[in-house]
Amino acid sequence: MRSIRLAGIALTFAVGCAWAQIPPAGYPSSYAETIAAARKEGRVVVHATTDVSAATPLVRAFESLYPDVKVDYQELESPDLYGRFVADRAAHRPSADVLWSSAMDLQLKLVNDGHAQAYASPEAGALPEWAVWKTEAFGTTFEPVGFLYNERLLSASEVPQSHADFARLLKERPDRFRGKVITYDIERAGVGFLFATQDSRATPGFWQFAKLLGDTDARFEASTAAMMEAVGRGQVLLGYNVIGSYAIARAKMDPAIGFVLPKDYALVLSRVAIIAKGAPHPNAARLWLDFLLSQGGQSLLATKSGLLSVRSDLASDLTAAGLAKTLGAAMRPIGVGPGLLVYLDRAKRQEFVKQWREAVSRGSGAGGGGSR
Repeated sequence: MRSIRLAGIALTFAVGCAWAQIPPAGYPSSYAETIAAARKEGRVVVHATTDVSAATPLVRAFESLYPDVKVDYQELESPDLYGRFVADRAAHRPSADVLWSSAMDLQLKLVNDGHAQAYASPEAGALPEWAVWKTEAFGTTFEPVGFLYNERLLSASEVPQSHADFARLLKERPDRFRGKVITYDIERAGVGFLFATQDSRATPGFWQFAKLLGDTDARFEASTAAMMEAVGRGQVLLGYNVIGSYAIARAKMDPAIGFVLPKDYALVLSRVAIIAKGAPHPNAARLWLDFLLSQGGQSLLATKSGLLSVRSDLASDLTAAGLAKTLGAAMRPIGVGPGLLVYLDRAKRQEFVKQWREAVSRGSGAGGGGSR
């Protein structure tokens, strides 16, 4: 777990939108009461899977806008975030005000189990319909999932352009790619389990592909960072189902890293934010969520944090609108809704994991790390 407390930051923050006004333009006049109550609360506790380094610009801007409300931001692995909150609730202990996680399915389970607080955010209308569920869960980012590869060790003709291409490489050239492919360990990485279940619904050839991973001794890691490191060092040649926001940022800094979005379909992850039912600082939580969803907050995510914006009214390639031009019909957002709960049924989850184990059982590579 990593955390930050950023207080008393003297900086001038201009977001180029109505957030400079209090209440912001277009908000109900009663929002002034929310701001006043948040200032009395004095803090907001955010538990998140998003890296501290990526969240820092957002935290600084929020505290500049609302200097009387300090942000206690704690970075946790997705299973820990979920488990800690549920344990705190069961023990009637104070916990986080806001939960912000890339494990979309676990976030929806919290909502389904009655742990989220309903809030009609004034910003919700600017979000895609698929990104909001019952005014309780809000998708905040737009992060396509794709293939990572080593630019120096893989020829252009070997870079897969679709899921079928990826499978073909493993099937036709097993010796070339033996021990040289990496993906998430779905038992240790919540987001890896999410992607695998979504893939299984998207293509009938998923389990044949999983078997190819086992046949070529693929490596399995629990973190995006570990996969990027292995590809960058040339320990492996290809990474499967890598979160694009991290991969794109890494590729800009590391000439050995390449990233491609599959042309047949590209899953799109959205980090889900919820306000906890019984949040100790409910008004400050609303301020944080609204800022996170606002044009100003979303601009920061896209330009400073490397997390693509979910809003379609921002003019940038790092937004849902920009990616829609690139991906078109291949873009497949994972909807924030009850469909995420299918594989969280204990029996279904156990059966899926069992089938996965059997399919990849010939694979011997595994590593440590944490889910992001």
